[in-house]
Amino acid sequence: MENLKIATDTLFILLGAIMVLAMHAGFAFLEVGTVRYKNQVNALVKILTDFSMSTVVYFVIGYSVAYGTGFFSSAQSLSENSGFALTKFFFLLTFAAAIPAIISGGIAERAKFGPQLAATALLVGFVYPFFEGIAWNDNFGIQPWMETHFGAKFHDFAGSVVVHAVGGWIGLMAVLQLGPRVGRYTKDGRVAAHPPSSIPFLALGAWILCVGWFGFNVMSAQTIDKISGLVAVNSLMAMAGGTLTALIAGRNDPGFVHNGPLAGLVAVCAGSDIMHPFGALAVGGIAGWLFTWLFTITQNRLKIDDVLGVWPLHGICGAWGGIAAGIFGSTALGGLGGVSFTAQVIGTLGGIAVAVIGGTVVYAGLRMTVGIRLDAEEEFNGADLSIHRVSATPERETNS
Repeated sequence: MENLKIATDTLFILLGAIMVLAMHAGFAFLEVGTVRYKNQVNALVKILTDFSMSTVVYFVIGYSVAYGTGFFSSAQSLSENSGFALTKFFFLLTFAAAIPAIISGGIAERAKFGPQLAATALLVGFVYPFFEGIAWNDNFGIQPWMETHFGAKFHDFAGSVVVHAVGGWIGLMAVLQLGPRVGRYTKDGRVAAHPPSSIPFLALGAWILCVGWFGFNVMSAQTIDKISGLVAVNSLMAMAGGTLTALIAGRNDPGFVHNGPLAGLVAVCAGSDIMHPFGALAVGGIAGWLFTWLFTITQNRLKIDDVLGVWPLHGICGAWGGIAAGIFGSTALGGLGGVSFTAQVIGTLGGIAVAVIGGTVVYAGLRMTVGIRLDAEEEFNGADLSIHRVSATPERETNS
């Protein structure tokens, strides 16, 4: 029976890993549909190569930074217990690889290819697992300290802060180091529109992400005996709430409508295992509104050229999710309890601090040494032709 339990747990977490792996196709098509035609190939290539770089670096370095254990042993020892340890690595890798996938959308259309791969290696090897280990492995004694002083550890069941807020705030640092796309903001203060190239591709990416997210959240239990239908329904309710508020706040704009459910799902990750479904609906609804409002402010008022809005979507909604777990996870609002609002705020701010410092060091360092931006002519021609020597369309619509 024990062997059967281990084998079942291994299959359970393997299926979760595969579902989250499929989400990276969602990241790819969301970016493909949002960028201009001349940058679609680059979007597809970036997501796949970033995932591959993440796999190697997280296997060799990142996983041991976070959990203090590596894989430099015989295949026989690694295959013990049905290879559960390896399968757990696979599952957690898909989370780590989400960091460069998130960043990719913010820096689209003007980032150099090689330096971004180098950034991926540094972020997945050191920056992300540093905070991952603090939040999920009690590294440095910070979590036990919060439990002693505030009655509970920082709670982030499926990564609102560990994955999304960290990825979104690193993405903001990268965007600020790069600067806006040529022609995005004119000297007289006008904002030049760069409309999405394909709403169908954008919608396809959003749907793939939504479906895979149920593996992201539900399988975060990591063992079959801890699986919870509450997590699934809370994810569903947050997705619906985010969609509806984005529909209203975005005035039927399809870009907002298809990012609204993602905002809700980002926010509910942290407390999806402890909230009441009505609480999850509220958390998702607020996240959908936050994304729509902040995306507009970021692009039009602050003039930060975050192409896919990764900072409002992941950075802000992820931070909201971390704090919301301390609100809607409380028994007073129908949650299961066992969570501290103060610990949630401290943990969320800690994740943001690691992301801001790590992201600034990585991207500022690369900018000052090898450069991170395409030159003006390469950007005008598009990343597809400038980097990959091929267009996504037969017509080679490089100026579309």
